[in-house]
Amino acid sequence: MATSMRPNIECSDAEWQARQKLAACYRIFDLMGWSESVYNHISLRVPDEENAFLINPFGLLYSEVCASNLVKIDIDGNKLDGSPHAVNKAGFTQHGYFHRHLHWAHAICHVHTTATMAVCSLEEGLLPINFYACNFIGRVAYHDFEGVTVRAEEGERLLKNLGNKNILMLRNHGPVVMAPTLEGMFLQQWALQRACEIQMATLSMGRPPRFVPEEVIAVHQRDLKEATPPGGGPGMGDFAAWTRRIDKIDRSWRD
Repeated sequence: MATSMRPNIECSDAEWQARQKLAACYRIFDLMGWSESVYNHISLRVPDEENAFLINPFGLLYSEVCASNLVKIDIDGNKLDGSPHAVNKAGFTQHGYFHRHLHWAHAICHVHTTATMAVCSLEEGLLPINFYACNFIGRVAYHDFEGVTVRAEEGERLLKNLGNKNILMLRNHGPVVMAPTLEGMFLQQWALQRACEIQMATLSMGRPPRFVPEEVIAVHQRDLKEATPPGGGPGMGDFAAWTRRIDKIDRSWRD
């Protein structure tokens, strides 16, 4: 990722690169229509720092997030960088618990898109009725709604319900997507969004959906890696392409 002139901010080169990448992610989410006023969150672990994370300033739109105004916080949500911005407690209560206990979960997002919230509000959840849904069947977990996630004691139940999965569908609420890389998290969020959009469209037709057999789902999941674009890892090519797109619209996220 190309860099721009760094503002007067004290951080390592690795942190600055992480800041730019996360700021790009916020702008891409906004372009996709996945933002929710000043709410929701994407968090990213700071490279080479123990229990340090970057998250969006509470009160700014995703379209206003840039590398320098991201807030650096510790595992408990305390600010580490003297930022004048607040952090949404509901944002980091769940993120902090996952970051604390899942050492592979370097990147986490939580969204309230219409399609994903609609599927989270169905008793059956995500159904094996389209190409993208087949990516996730057997690979997502569910957690019953307990209200806005501001109470730390809910974290234990969130983690227990997640189990060995990396996507937690918060029932009546929305998904939490976790991955070792920001690019991998983005790709899974994109595919999950598409799965939910298509499920909504299919069920709206008033006809019984056609379910994909379990044995076909297994083959599909086995062969998914063959459909990965070049770029070095899951989501790398996708994220680079969408970064080029937002650069053509507004490059202020780099600053």
